[in-house]
Amino acid sequence: MIRAEAIEFTYPNGFRALQGLDFHIKAGEFVALIGENGAGKTTLLKLLGGLLKPTAGRLLVGGLDTARVRAVELARRVGFLFQNPDHQLFLPTVREELAFGPKNLGLKGQALEERVAEAAAAVGLTPYLEVNPRQLSKGQRQRVALASILAMEPEVLVLDEPTTGQDYREALEIMTIVQKLHRQGHTVLCVTHDMEMVARFADRALVLGAGELLLDGPLATVFAREDILAATGLLPPQAVQLARPYWEAGLLPGVLTVEELYEAIITALRGEKDARQVLPA
Repeated sequence: MIRAEAIEFTYPNGFRALQGLDFHIKAGEFVALIGENGAGKTTLLKLLGGLLKPTAGRLLVGGLDTARVRAVELARRVGFLFQNPDHQLFLPTVREELAFGPKNLGLKGQALEERVAEAAAAVGLTPYLEVNPRQLSKGQRQRVALASILAMEPEVLVLDEPTTGQDYREALEIMTIVQKLHRQGHTVLCVTHDMEMVARFADRALVLGAGELLLDGPLATVFAREDILAATGLLPPQAVQLARPYWEAGLLPGVLTVEELYEAIITALRGEKDARQVLPA
């Protein structure tokens, strides 16, 4: 679905934001993109959305070379969610926000109304269709922005810090919606600094540092490299830190969340031979 082949990007001022990135994201994966500020994460997302073009290498999305197609063509494949929803919202009602994208793709009449209704229902916004987005909380505005993307029916969701500035409840709500969309078949690439959310929702992580790809793998593999994470200003989730001594002793393998740690310990205390029996598949 997404393939990066030695991609590089240098800004007009000479700053080299990305250096020789190579990776492949398969259709249906949920991948977290993590790293310190300035690592190149947002630049990579803008390349995926067609907002920027690589200065070297190739970036393919669904077989399309992002350097050779117009942003409007990529918009049919890639839905880009900005960190600040207010950068995407400009119309007087939620309904108009959700209709804007598909209308520009030529959808109209009953088909347009159905698309808007489906997108609103997917994120729990049906009661707010006639409300001005500016009257909603930030978490709700983020859902409006997400729904406006869903109305375009993209295959890939590219999310830039979707939980920034939200309390835990709102952050969990938006990520639960994203998880549901992932389970319905969307490929997800999500930038976040919240390692607890990464552990709870992602399948795999890419770690960027100074524009280079430092790590790429399953979460347990990535979180085991505390040296590299520390160098990028990140810490593994609390459950991983607590379980680390047991990992090294060959116990509680694969524990990533507090819930998994609790279940694994309870099972171990009950005398189960393999704590992994209770961990989610």
